[in-house]
Amino acid sequence: MNKKTRSLILLTLTAIIWGFAFIAQRVGGNSTGSLTYNAIRFALGSLSLIPVMLIFEKRANNKDKRRHTMRTGMLCGILLFTASTLQQYGVMLTDYAGKAGFITDFYIILVPIFGIFLHKKTSRSAWVGAFLALVGFYFLCMQDSFSINFGDALIFACALFFALHILAVEHFAPSIYAIRFSFYQYITCTLLSAVGMLMFERIPLENIIDATIPILYGGILSVGVGYTLQTLGQIGVDSTTAAIILSCESVFCALGSALLLNEVMTMQSYFGCALVFIGILVAQIPSKKSSS
Repeated sequence: MNKKTRSLILLTLTAIIWGFAFIAQRVGGNSTGSLTYNAIRFALGSLSLIPVMLIFEKRANNKDKRRHTMRTGMLCGILLFTASTLQQYGVMLTDYAGKAGFITDFYIILVPIFGIFLHKKTSRSAWVGAFLALVGFYFLCMQDSFSINFGDALIFACALFFALHILAVEHFAPSIYAIRFSFYQYITCTLLSAVGMLMFERIPLENIIDATIPILYGGILSVGVGYTLQTLGQIGVDSTTAAIILSCESVFCALGSALLLNEVMTMQSYFGCALVFIGILVAQIPSKKSSS
C-alpha cells in the first residue's frame, strides 16, 4: 500500500469517527450534562495522547520550544473549549443531531474567509462555496417560519470559533511540538469544563456510569484516536484533499443519526444538507494559476 492510499484510508476513518461522535455527544449529554460530558471526554482524550507523545515526540528536548508549546496550547485550548462547549450545547438543543454535523462543517469555509483579515488571499471558489453553504443553511434551519433554532445558532457560533482555532493552530504550527500541543489543548478544555461543571451542573454518579459508552467514544476515539489518525493521514496528502475528506464527517453524522437515533429530517432539511456539503467541496477547489 502506497503512502497516499494509506493516508486516504486513515482520513476516511477519521471522518467516520468524528461523524458518529455527534451521536455520542447527543446521547452522552442527555445523561451527564454538556460541561460534565466535555470535561470527562477531554480528560480521556488527554490521557490517550500520553502514549502517542512518548512514541512520536520522545525526543522533544528543546526546553524553549516545550514552554512555547505549552503556552500556545493553553491559548488555543481556550478557543477549543469555547467551540466545543457551544457545539455540545447546540447538539443537545437542535432538533436533529444529523443537522449539527453539516452546520459545524461551516468552519471549512470560514477559515479562508477569516484569512482575509490576516492578509491571506481567498479564492473565488471559497466565495462561491460560502454562498452555496449559506443558502443550504437557510433551507436546513428555516422551517415553518423565518427563525433559527437556538441550538442551530449555537452550532453556527461553534463553527466560527473552530475557524478561529484552526487559524491559530496554523499560525503556531511551525514552532511547536504538535502532539504535545494538542495534549495541552485538551488539558485546558478539561480544566475549564470541570470548573463549569462544578459551578453549573450537579450530575449524579449513576448518570455518568449510564453514559459510559458515549463518554469513552467521545474521549478515546473522537479526541485521542481521531486526532492521531488525522495527523498520520495528512502526511501523505495535501491540505485541500484532507479537508475534503474530513468534511465527509457531516455525511457520516447524518447517516449515524438515521441508523442509531432513528432521526428523519424533512426533505427541505436534506436539500439544505446537500447544498452545505456541495458548498464545502466547491470551497476546496484550488484557483487556477495564471499561465506565464
